[in-house]
Order: sequence, then structure tokens, then C-alpha cells
Amino acid sequence: MEYDRRSLFARALGHREVPSPESDALALQRACEARLREVEAMEPLSGLELAPLLAENKLSRRAFLAWTSAMTAALMLPPLLRPQVAKAAELLNRVPVIWIEGQDCAGNSEAFIRSAGPTVEELLFQTISLEFHETLMAAAGIQAEQRKQQAAQMYKGRYVLVIEGGIPLGENGGYCTIGASGQTFVDEVRELSGGAALVLAAGACAFYGGIPASNPNPTDAVGVSSVVSGKPLINIPACPMNPVNFVGTLIHYILTGAAPALDSLGRPIWAFGNLIHNNCERRAHFDAGEYVQHWGDVGAQNNFCLYKMGCKGPFTYNNCSIVRYNEGTNWPIGVGHGCIGCSQPQFWDTLAYERPMTNASIHAPGLAGWGVESSADKFGLGLLAVVGVGIVAHAIASAAAGHRERQAQEPPKAEAKAGSTEDHQGTGGEE
Repeated sequence: MEYDRRSLFARALGHREVPSPESDALALQRACEARLREVEAMEPLSGLELAPLLAENKLSRRAFLAWTSAMTAALMLPPLLRPQVAKAAELLNRVPVIWIEGQDCAGNSEAFIRSAGPTVEELLFQTISLEFHETLMAAAGIQAEQRKQQAAQMYKGRYVLVIEGGIPLGENGGYCTIGASGQTFVDEVRELSGGAALVLAAGACAFYGGIPASNPNPTDAVGVSSVVSGKPLINIPACPMNPVNFVGTLIHYILTGAAPALDSLGRPIWAFGNLIHNNCERRAHFDAGEYVQHWGDVGAQNNFCLYKMGCKGPFTYNNCSIVRYNEGTNWPIGVGHGCIGCSQPQFWDTLAYERPMTNASIHAPGLAGWGVESSADKFGLGLLAVVGVGIVAHAIASAAAGHRERQAQEPPKAEAKAGSTEDHQGTGGEE
């Protein structure tokens, strides 16, 4: 009896047909459309719509669609979902946001509002229903605190809580208090996170404590993850965080109703899944063994690799080499300073210095750290030298072998003949 071996193995292994990438994308698109219908049914909260804002600031629909394509790619979503990403951006005004600050410099807030001209991210930030932000809101003092409490009660279970800054635990939290009541910041974080649908830790200080937590950490500052538990928490580090990463995370939340895939440190993989080193514009110089040795030298003038000047790109996970800052204009390495690893934990104590790490086993490709191109040149010269020595050795060996061969082919010397003549003469004399 003949059997279909493939069907036998399929039955034995419980084989099921693997869906194609196209079917996965279509299923994701349908799920996102269902989620967007739910969000669209909610009442707009901010009173601002994205389309009029774009027109008012002379940003064309074409520019918005270009941003949509870039954001879709950044979120690692299939191109099929570009219309859904555009729709999610238009629905940001349905999401209430409460933004609080502790031990910080407000740099993450400033990253949004300090630009040469309004960007799509900045306009989206305006459309968000920002129910409380003590740096940006008009109200102050008791009125501001009342607005925060009202928003927390009104949108309980719906709002996104953004926490900027470190959280001091020393002196029972007394190093950072809020408002006239003197509530400690750590208590405020615990209280507001309890009613949040999602918690975002914005910037390096909220990520792990940042500069306030650097040695000797006199206030016992920690990051949000050390205080908040039982809630979806997303860390968006860097000093400051990139607005693209913040807006992208909100877009993903509106699209899916959940946090994006996170790495072991709670950072979105779509933004922090690759080393800066792998996408650095100076990576070719690293591979070639071409480094800046001193500030202002020929290497610096030619944009060589900054690793020997302390660049921590080989140890830092972030996408700033791709999305950049200030409307995509530039980023630290682009203007000539090495990465300080600000999206990594404890960067101020462990990475922010202008020299290579002494215990790092980072070497340029090639021979003995020469780099690929230098190694090729040096290897070529060495190979020529070896070949030359080989030719000389072969010539000497050939000459010696020829000499031995000639000696073996020559007839016996005339000495034997001379000896026989002497014998003959001696015999004749005796006769």
C-alpha cells in the first residue's frame, strides 16, 4: 500500500496551515478598524480637530500623509495600515491625558513645544485632551489641583497618565511635594496610577531616576517602575525623549487598545529594539578603523567614528539615529558629539564620559583592530612580503637541488686512472 508521506507527517505532528503574511495583515487591519470605531464613538474632549490645525499652520494633506507613512514604518506595521494610522492620529482628541512632573527639568515637555515651526507631532500634542499639565496649563495653585482631581474622577479607568521626572523616596517622599496640601510626589503617582488605563514614563528620569538618582542619590530617587505596579507601564527613555516615540506609542494605543511589544526594560521594541551603532551614519568609519583621536583633529573634520572619544552607541538602544530631533534635522553624533547612552539605565554614572569603556570588548573588524580597509592594505603588503620570501626560498632550494642532481650525473674523477698507471709502472720496474 502506498502512503502520502507528507500527509502522514502532517497528521502525526498536528500540522496546521500557517497563515500568510497577507492574511495576518488583513486580520490586524480588521481588528484596528473595530478599535477605531469604538474610539470614534467617544466624545471629542479637547475641542480641537487635526484637519483645521493642519490647514491653519499651512501643513498640507500631502505632508500629513508622508508623516503617516513614516509613522507606520516606524511602528513596524504593514503598509496596509497607513489609513488606520492616519485615522488614529485624528482621534487623539478622544484620549484624556494627565501629565505630572516630579524631579525633572521639564525637558520632555519642552521637546514638544520648542520647534522652529509646528510639526505634525506638535499639532497632535495640541489635539490631545491634556486635562492637566502644570507647566503648560493656564491655571495654577489650588485651581490647578482641583482640575487634576476632577479629571481623575471624571475619566477614571480611561485616562493616560504621563509621569515626567524621578520619584524621591527619601524622607518619606518629602524631597518633592505637590501643591498647597504638601502631598508627596510618590503618593500622587500611586493615587493617579490607580485610576489610569495606561501609564507612560516620559524621559530618563522617569525611566529609572535619571540624574537625580545618580551617585550618591541623596534623595533616594527611583523610576516609575519602582512605584507603579498592576498597570500597563511603558518606558519612553532618553534625555529628552523623542516626541516621535511618545506620539507613536499613543497612536499604537489608540489603534489596538493595548501597549506595544516591550523589551525587558519596558521600552517599545519598535523604538528601542536596535543599537544606535547599527544605524549610525559613521558606522562605515568604525568598520574601516577610522577614529577621531582628539577633538578638532583631521578625523573630526572628516566625521570619523567617535568611539575613541567616548561614544556609547555600541551599548545604547534607541532610534534617534533614524528619527533624529528638531524636526528630523540632526542628532548628537550628527553634530560631532558621541552618544552618552541616555536611554540606558544609570547612564549618568556608567556611560556619560568622554572615553571608551575600559572593560568593553568592542573592536573594529579586521586584524588586530586595524579595521577592514586598513587590514586589507596591511594584509596585502604582508602577503606580498611572504610571497617574496617564498620566491627567494624556492630559488635557493631549486639551485641546491640542481647542484646535487648535476653531481650525481657526473662520471668518476680521473684519480682512479692515475692510480692504475702507477701500479702498472711499479710492476714493470720490478720486472
